[in-house]
Amino acid sequence: MSGKGSLTSKAVRLVSPALEKYSEDTLLKDVWKRPDLSPRDRSIVTVAALIARNQAIEMPTHFTFALDNGVKPSEISEIITHLAFYSGWGNAMSASAVATEVFGKHGITPDQLPPASGEHLPLDEAAEAQRAARVKQDAGPVAPGVVYYTGELLFRDLWLRPALTPRDRSLVTISVLIASGQVAQITYQLNRAMDNGLTKAQASEVLTQLAFYAGWPNVFSAIPIVKSVFEKRS
Repeated sequence: MSGKGSLTSKAVRLVSPALEKYSEDTLLKDVWKRPDLSPRDRSIVTVAALIARNQAIEMPTHFTFALDNGVKPSEISEIITHLAFYSGWGNAMSASAVATEVFGKHGITPDQLPPASGEHLPLDEAAEAQRAARVKQDAGPVAPGVVYYTGELLFRDLWLRPALTPRDRSLVTISVLIASGQVAQITYQLNRAMDNGLTKAQASEVLTQLAFYAGWPNVFSAIPIVKSVFEKRS
């Protein structure tokens, strides 16, 4: 894997031969080929982690690799949009700058990307009412503005945009939470992800992928929470 703006294997070897060996022999030839998570899903997880951590040097390589692995341009676009809310506007803007070059190189045009507004997926009104009541109780006295935008913007708009399936949007979200060390939200979002179709084996393999792309400490911080979710669901 190499691309404009990314280090080549030769360049890495000049600085750290061991890093180049681990990258080629362990990461690319082993981790990326593990069977419980598809290459497409691994690309989604990795792209999300890179954006969340604002690691732009690897983005050209992994945006291109994601396209090769079957992630649609519209899905990359929507991942960036989603992560404006879950990792911050600045990170999304940085990713947009990189994606502009990758999309241009691949001849991807605006008509291939999700519109700014349009039809939404159906909303589960009962589940949303429960979520809204819980957030209002917990955060309303402290930050009513956050409560308002969480309901109207995130869960009644962003999460209903059809350019990502609910399962893939959840996959992006839990990847970002783990990669950013934001463990407090993992329980809710992992349960939501599994309700949306993410399997236990896939969730487990997300942790393995992120150990390499977000670091062992972030993954080990998440493991007790993930374990608790698995146990309660079983």
